[in-house]
Amino acid sequence: MISVDQALDRILKGLAPVGAEAVSIAEAAGRVLAEPVLARITQPPVAVSAMDGWAVRAGDVAKVPATLARIGESAAGRAFAGQVGPGQAVRIFTGAPLPDGADTIVIQENTTYDDKAVTVRESVPKGRYVREAGLDFRAGDPGIAAPKRLGARDVGLAAAMNAPWAIVRRCPRVALLATGDELVRPGEPIGPAQIVSSNGPALAALVRAAGGEPFDLGIARDTRASLLAHLDAAKGADLLVTIGGASVGEHDLIRQVYGEKGLALDFWQVAMRPGKPLMSGRLGDTPMIGLPGNPVSALVCALVFLRPAIAALLGLDERALPTIPATLGADLAANDARQDYLRASLVRQPDGTTVATAFERQDSSNLARLARAECLIVRAPHAPVVKAGAILPVMPLSGPGSVFYGY
Repeated sequence: MISVDQALDRILKGLAPVGAEAVSIAEAAGRVLAEPVLARITQPPVAVSAMDGWAVRAGDVAKVPATLARIGESAAGRAFAGQVGPGQAVRIFTGAPLPDGADTIVIQENTTYDDKAVTVRESVPKGRYVREAGLDFRAGDPGIAAPKRLGARDVGLAAAMNAPWAIVRRCPRVALLATGDELVRPGEPIGPAQIVSSNGPALAALVRAAGGEPFDLGIARDTRASLLAHLDAAKGADLLVTIGGASVGEHDLIRQVYGEKGLALDFWQVAMRPGKPLMSGRLGDTPMIGLPGNPVSALVCALVFLRPAIAALLGLDERALPTIPATLGADLAANDARQDYLRASLVRQPDGTTVATAFERQDSSNLARLARAECLIVRAPHAPVVKAGAILPVMPLSGPGSVFYGY
C-alpha cells in the first residue's frame, strides 16, 4: 500500500489542463479562467465626486466661512460644461464628474446655500472626496489573473471592465461507471440479493460542484462483455472513474478486463480508511481512477482524490483540502497504519468556537451518518491518543470554509 500523499502525487502527475472556450461573462460564475481578463476601459474615466456637496477650489475655502457664487450643477451622467473660477462653486452629486477648475469637494452638511450662493463653514484640503481617474482600474490592466475559479465578485469586476466574455477552461468530461451484479438504479425493482446504486448520482453531484461535466455510463455487470461494452461509451472522456470492482475478490474484474485493453495500472491500494481499494492508471490517453464500491468509501475518496484531479484538469492546484481548527469533543484512540477520515459532528459554540465530535460508529457502510456528518476529522497514520479539549484541524463538509462552499 502507498500513502494518501503518494497516491495523490501520482494521480495529479498525469493530468494536464483541458482546452479553453469563450463564454458570456453572465455565464462565467463557477468557471475557471484560462486567460486573464483585461480592463477595456478606465474606471472612473475622469475624476468624480465621492459625496454630495460642492465642487470648489481649495484655495477659496482655506479661510471660512467663505461665500461662493453658485454657477451650475454636475450630476452623474450630466456633467457641468463650464469651468470653476475664483470665488465660484458648482453643486455636485456622488459619481458626478469634477468640473474643470475645481480641485476638492465640500460636503453639503458643512454648507448653507440658496439659488445664487453657497457659504462654506469648514475648510477642506485639495483632493478631499475626489475619486481620481483610474482609481479603480485603467484600460489594459490585468483585472483578474488566471487561473482562477470565478465568483460573483469577479463577474462584477469583469462586467465593470467592459469585458462581455471570458476565456475559461471547458468543463472536464468525467465518465462514471458503476460495476456489480448486485446494483440497480434508484426506483428500479430490487431483487433479493441486490442494492440500490447511490454512487452514480452522488459522484455526479460532486463532479458538477468541482467544475466538471459528469456523464453516467450506467452499471456494468460482472462480466467481461458488459465491462467492455460500457468502456466503449467512455470514449472522449477527460477522466474515467470506475466505481467498485477494484478489490481482490473473484468478481472484481476491472483490473483484469481493462488490462486486456491496455490499462497501465499505477497503484491499486492506499493506506487510508475508508477507501483502501483505490486504483489509478491510464487507459490509452485517458487517465482513470477506480473508486471503491462502498458508498462512504467512494465519497471520501472522491473528496480526497477526484476533487483535486478535476481541479488539475481545470488548471488549478486544489490539492490541499480546506480545514478549520476545532476543539475535540471526545477522546480519540491511537491510530493504526492507515490515514483515517472520521465522520463527525461540528457544533458552533456561543463564543464562536467549534467542537468536533467523532461519531461512535465509523462503519463505512453507514451512508446516513456521512450525510449527517458536518466534518471529517483526519488522523495521520500512527497518530497517538488525543484527549477531548485538544485543538485539531477538521475538514468541514458544509457551510463557509467547506470543500465546496462558494462553488
